[in-house]
Amino acid sequence: MTYTMTPKTLRRTLLAALLLAAATFTATTPPASEAAPAGNCIYYSDASKTTEVGKFGKDCCNNTIAQGIRTSYYTCSQGCFICYPPPR
Repeated sequence: MTYTMTPKTLRRTLLAALLLAAATFTATTPPASEAAPAGNCIYYSDASKTTEVGKFGKDCCNNTIAQGIRTSYYTCSQGCFICYPPPR
């Protein structure tokens, strides 16, 4: 026995799949306020940004840098941190 979908059933199935995909995307996307800053970031102890307390991102050798703590006072850039030791 061969089962064929009627156009009405096919439309309902596609609509259900589309709604499920949209709901999944919406549920798994964080709000803009909770998104992590882009690039490499240096974190500071206060708003004067004079005392560095953390550094997170990638160096120029593509190594992950995760030092110190994250605070609400930070500066981010698209440049990379210096490699230690530098490549030969």
